[in-house]
Amino acid sequence: MSLSNYIKELLSVEEYSFSLPELIENSDKSESALKRELSYLVSKGEIIPLRKSFYLIIPPRYSKHRKLPVELYLDKLFRLLGKDYYLGLYSAAKFHGAGHQQIQRDYIITETPYLLNIKKDTIDLRFFTTSNWPKKNIINRKADSGIFKISDPLLTSVDLIHYQTKLGGLNRMMAILEELMEEISESNLKDLLTWYPNKSTLQRFGFLMEEFHADPDLISILYNYLRSIKYYPVLLSPKSNQKPGAVDNKWKVAVNIKMESDI
Repeated sequence: MSLSNYIKELLSVEEYSFSLPELIENSDKSESALKRELSYLVSKGEIIPLRKSFYLIIPPRYSKHRKLPVELYLDKLFRLLGKDYYLGLYSAAKFHGAGHQQIQRDYIITETPYLLNIKKDTIDLRFFTTSNWPKKNIINRKADSGIFKISDPLLTSVDLIHYQTKLGGLNRMMAILEELMEEISESNLKDLLTWYPNKSTLQRFGFLMEEFHADPDLISILYNYLRSIKYYPVLLSPKSNQKPGAVDNKWKVAVNIKMESDI
């Protein structure tokens, strides 16, 4: 089977990516001949080599932007890598209806060890690594190519707050966080509190929930949880050369930035 025919076969079943070993297994051509065909189709822009031995198929409807929606290949990529993942941060917020800004980058949370970011033409994947893999709060969503994993609205929110210094700062995400809070359920919160390890992030989140007048029942659940454990003053926006000092709110959060939304 030629590479072109193999691609047509994949597209007929809504598959938008493949690995070199898969291609070799499904073709009667030599590896060197297939690599020549790959180089030719790459030069035409019909496929993109995303990373070693993993290729994206760019069908006509996506050829103008030379980019595939990340949900069409993410699960297959991570099955090949043998790593857990979920689509998170601004990318997940967009799926939950809180994507105010047109993001050109896709954000993925993975388990350790660290993965290098991928920047290829119009494709921009940024990986964040955590050693505290979520035990809950990851959900499956359906794409044309199958299932992909994504953080629920609550995990999306706390991840944004946790990684704020690497994402342009808290003010960039204020409007997104406010909208995400409308999507959070009591079960989301109770699930998160069974495993989530970052107390300071929960304090910041609780403080912002009150600022945004979120559901009082959710605020009570989170505050009662924090009261049951020891927690200490933190800065709303972490800064290595600054300490929180005295705080005047129940979350023990020192407001060290002028709070204003970028939107």
